[in-house]
Amino acid sequence: MSETGTRTTGPGRRRPARERLLAAAARRFYADGVTATGIDTITTEAGVAKMSLYNNFSSKSDLVRAYLDARHEEWLALYTARLEQAQNPRDGVLAAFDAYADHAAFAYERGFRGCGLLNAAAELPAGDEGRSVVRRHKEQVERLIAGHLEELLPERPDDVRTMAEHLSFLLEGAMARAGLEGDGSRLRHARAMAAALLDRL
Repeated sequence: MSETGTRTTGPGRRRPARERLLAAAARRFYADGVTATGIDTITTEAGVAKMSLYNNFSSKSDLVRAYLDARHEEWLALYTARLEQAQNPRDGVLAAFDAYADHAAFAYERGFRGCGLLNAAAELPAGDEGRSVVRRHKEQVERLIAGHLEELLPERPDDVRTMAEHLSFLLEGAMARAGLEGDGSRLRHARAMAAALLDRL
């Protein structure tokens, strides 16, 4: 759900209202925040009537969850593309770092502000389903890393769990710092650190 997406469904045809609403929400939620973005802002930017939003989403909360799901799927696509270039399990681990860096490199309207999922989760109240969506994403990233580590360390399950947690903390910490600094250099540094750790296994 890159905020820069402007695809149409064909020559002279506009995308369906749901897609336009999600694209507008992605731009505004990432640039301005979930709380600061009202329904009127989203429908105006999407070029649809307010009723169209409620025909596609039951509430703003439903739209937020759809945005989080879409952003998660977008990251998975970046990760899959990187994984296709991997030559071995070590490269598979580093593909997660590369996919985070790829997400950071998007041409965001107001610059890179860090992980869109964590930014949104920070605004949502405890117990909100949106926070669960974000948690599941982060847990999946750690599981993906662990899966590659299992291939590297087939007889060392305890080390796999410890290293997967270590690398996921390194990745998320780098993402937080990168967001504060407005560029992806911390993610590139984290990748180099991860590569050095893997080389010592």
